[in-house]
Amino acid sequence: QVQPVESGGQLVQAGGSLRLSCAVSGRTSTWLAMGWFRQGPGKERKFVAAINWTGRRTTYDDSVKGRFTVSRDNAKNTVYLQMNNLRPEDTADYYCAAQTVWRTGRGFEETRAPADYDYWGQGTQVTVSS
Repeated sequence: QVQPVESGGQLVQAGGSLRLSCAVSGRTSTWLAMGWFRQGPGKERKFVAAINWTGRRTTYDDSVKGRFTVSRDNAKNTVYLQMNNLRPEDTADYYCAAQTVWRTGRGFEETRAPADYDYWGQGTQVTVSS
């Protein structure tokens, strides 16, 4: 099993920056990709960004492209989400998730649904004030 644990969420003003961390324990050699999702109040959980197991490929939702950056530190088994130029609409609970099983016929860029990920953290809250 793989266990992600998120941290770093807090209240920030619009235009500010935050870095979320996702510490991954367990069988870390088995994960194929790590994804970040977010869920606002009364909304469904949505894809934000992902990084593949080599760290060489990343993908982003259009709403965060150019503002958010996903990265990983193999030595620390940690994945990061650097969020810049935050907007009130970025307010949400942010979740880190691990994909450990190949989705047949679908590549890295295509696996963006919550169902494409196998292990989830508990989430960290980000609030952006206007």
